[in-house]
Amino acid sequence: MQDIQTMLGQLRRPKLLTSAARIAAESYRRERHLTALMGQSVLPRHGAAALRLLEMEAELDRQRRNSEEIYSPARHVSVLSALLGEVALIQAVAA
Repeated sequence: MQDIQTMLGQLRRPKLLTSAARIAAESYRRERHLTALMGQSVLPRHGAAALRLLEMEAELDRQRRNSEEIYSPARHVSVLSALLGEVALIQAVAA
């Protein structure tokens, strides 16, 4: 858990991207959002999901920085918001 929070705290992304992700995270519903992002009906545990989302986000950020045609800002916001949602769920379980 600490490692995920540390990695999340080290992300440096454009303010518009992070603001949109924070707003979207307020309505995060794990079953609906995570299933759509991961394409799996059986979802991983919170920690494993957060690590996978970190990997997905890193790839999206690489695409963004390289101005690749396949980059999708909407998907980037979705992945970041799911990551924030998963971290919030991990914190809630730990409390």
